[in-house]
Amino acid sequence: MCNLTKQIQILEERLLHSDMQENPFLLDELLAQSFEEIGDTGNVTSRQAVVEWLMNKDKNDRWLLTHFRINVLSADIVLAIYQAQKVRGGNITAAVSTRSSVWKRYDNHWKMVFHQVSRSNK
Repeated sequence: MCNLTKQIQILEERLLHSDMQENPFLLDELLAQSFEEIGDTGNVTSRQAVVEWLMNKDKNDRWLLTHFRINVLSADIVLAIYQAQKVRGGNITAAVSTRSSVWKRYDNHWKMVFHQVSRSNK
């Protein structure tokens, strides 16, 4: 896996796996102020709603990220595409979802500016 791909995957995992109540500074470090998300229902979710979810999610939940890849859109913007499954206590607890995130580099720091979740109807 190339260095940039690995770097972006680590940032995705840090966003999902960190206990934001203990490390709230990570929210501004990882999410751009203009961040938006399209959830699996198709609704646009605000940055504030995502921050609230991240602050209140179960800190024991983990996500298994597979088929992770990026497309470099410009020198400072990348699109990450991957599949994710929620895991708790070593057991998969949710169906596979396909996810995409747009990351933008601000100076030397990458921040997520957009995220979308798609679930299969299978």
